[in-house]
Amino acid sequence: MEPSAEVLAAREKLKQRFDAVRTGGKGTVRRRKLAKHQSHAADDKQLQAQLKRLGVNSIPGIEEVNMFMESGSVLHFSAPKVQASVSANTYVITGHAENKKLEELLPGIINQLGPDNLVNLKRIAEGYAAAGAAGGAAAAADGADEDIPDIGENFEDVSKK
Repeated sequence: MEPSAEVLAAREKLKQRFDAVRTGGKGTVRRRKLAKHQSHAADDKQLQAQLKRLGVNSIPGIEEVNMFMESGSVLHFSAPKVQASVSANTYVITGHAENKKLEELLPGIINQLGPDNLVNLKRIAEGYAAAGAAGGAAAAADGADEDIPDIGENFEDVSKK
């Protein structure tokens, strides 16, 4: 059973592509490409050396850092390490960052909001007001006594027996 012309063409294409990779003769294993392992510790050491050159000083006592993005989301760092160099106008924030929505951080974030975030805050407030009005209208339509069960007997008559 002969392979189709399509399969033969694909095999030829692969042979041409990988023929130059062989290191020995026919039947030898192709060479393996060695992956270079980069350690993050080395990158961190280089970064710390550059920061030391800038003359950054650690700022203690910062519990959280919030960076407000134009899309309305917030980049939230909890318990970050903050370093600053006032002369170089450079601030370094290291730690675990989470991308959160503004609604998730309310109400504790209200005092951090600036004038540029008032539009987002108004949008959130309108959303809560609309949801509250819709919920109130639905409760009124269902009736206020829905949670109270109907009692078929009079308890006073039962207790007198």
